[in-house]
Parts: sequence; structure tokens; C-alpha cells
Amino acid sequence: MKLHNILSGRFLKAQYSSLISTTADFLVTLFLTQVAGTWYLLSSGIGTVVGGYVNYSLGRNWVFQAKNRPQYSQMVRYIIVWSGSFILNTCGVFFITEVLGFHYIVSKSIIALCVGIGFNFYFQKSFVFRT
Repeated sequence: MKLHNILSGRFLKAQYSSLISTTADFLVTLFLTQVAGTWYLLSSGIGTVVGGYVNYSLGRNWVFQAKNRPQYSQMVRYIIVWSGSFILNTCGVFFITEVLGFHYIVSKSIIALCVGIGFNFYFQKSFVFRT
């Protein structure tokens, strides 16, 4: 990725959107695990769903400004990409927590950063909200 593309407004907006989405994801995960006593992996999965919804809304309406394009086709493409993201997040959190022995929040932080930058942005830009 060229430096110009990294510093472009769209990339920065996408990272800010990802930060907001990840915050929603983590708040749900922490609440369900710490307060409600839900198994961390189920909490993480539910948090990922909430974060995905927030990210789709911000991506469509603000980051990629694609609200004038058919929502159904965008949503189908988003669900395809989000499903890959969900699998990467869930398996990554499980692996880093259970196999490597890290705390689930550390695992989720590492995976969220890697998937957000290395997977989500590229596929949202080139597939979901493409112009």
C-alpha cells in the first residue's frame, strides 16, 4: 500500500470507524463476560456482531459515502466479508487465549488490530463499498 493511500482520508476514516466499532465490540464483550458471566468466546462473538453492525453503518454512510447505492447488494457483500472477519476474530481469539495462554482481552486486541487493518479495510474498499 502506497504512503499516499495510507494517509488518504478514506483510510483514516476507516480506521476511526474501526476504532468506534471495536469500542462497541469490546464494551459488549466485557459486559457479557465480566458482568453477565457469559463464556468469553460467546461474549466475543456477540461483541463482534455488534461491532460489525456499527462498522457497516459507518462504512456505508460516512467512510465510503455509499448510501446512494443499492443497500441490499452492499449488505450481502458486507455479510460475506464480515463472515470471514468473524471467523478470523473468533478463531484468533480462541487460539491466542487457549493455545498461547494470553488473557482474552489481550487476544481480542491483537486479533482486532490485525483483522481490521489487514482484512476488513481492503475488502470493504474493493468489494463491499466499491465505486
